[in-house]
Amino acid sequence: MEDWELAVQAAHSRKASDLKVIHIGAVSTFTDHFIICTGTNGRQVQAIADAVQTDLKKERLRPMSVEGFQNADWILLDYGDFVFHVFSPEKRTYYDLERLWRTAPTLPVPAAA
Repeated sequence: MEDWELAVQAAHSRKASDLKVIHIGAVSTFTDHFIICTGTNGRQVQAIADAVQTDLKKERLRPMSVEGFQNADWILLDYGDFVFHVFSPEKRTYYDLERLWRTAPTLPVPAAA
């Protein structure tokens, strides 16, 4: 299983909704994948980000940077090869990363384990 797939499984474990995987590497060089999901409120947004970090830490993977944890509207976890975005519903609609990166192909989201 690839690292980004482990992150998706962690998000599933915290009931993240509307998971999307965008293969950014097809149109850009700064990362390979964007994983995007939504939490229903600030606590869930933080819980999803915590689960991703905890599960990947078990595999000796740590984010290069974490942004937005305190505000919990948009948490960004940069793992180099992939960037994990956890949004509140309002911020996901506002920033609409799927539209911004619409030329990049999407990948099937692995089912919850």
